[in-house]
Amino acid sequence: MSITKSLRGMAHISSLLFAVTYIHVANGSASDPEAPSVRAPSQIIAEAQTKDWRQVKPDNLLLLELPGGQVLIELAEQFAPGHVANVRRLAEQGFYDGLAMYRVIDGFVAQGGDQSEQRATGEAKRTIPAEFTTRTISSDDFTVLPGPDGYAPETGFSGGFPAARDPKSGQVWMPHCYGAVAMARGAGADSGGTDFYIVIGPAQRYLDRNTTVFGRVLNGMSAVQQLARGTSAGGVLEKPEQNRIARARIASQLPPAAQPDVQVMRTDSASFAELIRARQNRPESWFLHRPNHVDVCAVGVPVRVNED
Repeated sequence: MSITKSLRGMAHISSLLFAVTYIHVANGSASDPEAPSVRAPSQIIAEAQTKDWRQVKPDNLLLLELPGGQVLIELAEQFAPGHVANVRRLAEQGFYDGLAMYRVIDGFVAQGGDQSEQRATGEAKRTIPAEFTTRTISSDDFTVLPGPDGYAPETGFSGGFPAARDPKSGQVWMPHCYGAVAMARGAGADSGGTDFYIVIGPAQRYLDRNTTVFGRVLNGMSAVQQLARGTSAGGVLEKPEQNRIARARIASQLPPAAQPDVQVMRTDSASFAELIRARQNRPESWFLHRPNHVDVCAVGVPVRVNED
């Protein structure tokens, strides 16, 4: 299975991967703006208060063991509850253990799962209804980014995830930013359910609302980037065992002491609002040109993994 069987011929499209808190910042102007009166992004993150961080729930933390190390993925059940529930069941049953990231295209995506489509899914399902968008996220839970976007009427963040929305229809969805995790599918909208992909290059926003994005990588993208690339036109590896998935588990399956301690900055916090302004116009003196613009995929939501 590929992201969509009709996309196999598009292998090298590699051009990069919420409370309404409306951030009132003037949009682009003809002249470069002065340095904003905000701290540098690194300082904002380092000095963020405890209340500005939220703990990732163990039930929503997928641990993926790849040859290059462990990958931590937060599952976004507010955007795609059906997909999260299915992936959770698959991981809990050991469905992904011993399978592989069998399709890897440099600058595009790394795709893994049951390439043969023969492994039993147990209590999970082989295919589930698409969740390209949701209407369950209210305006009060969406932090709006200033300025235009080429792919959506509005972009911003919700619950720690990058998001886009159409205020008229009430539809909200997750964009294909770097590190986004989405469900592969065939030609039919509801043909996916087991195989997933991770965006490993520039944001692939043209895929938005064509597949279900159900999570994002919080830590371990270096392990994903170490995966062997496919050399065929469709990026499928001749020897997918090079990219073997040793194990995939939900953190809540582990003893409490073994569960990763992961925190994500609250996207409805004052620290994150300042971070957006700092990304829109970098305050450091090195910057001579400030675009007075920020893209949703250019504002990485800070993550910290406590090793103690």
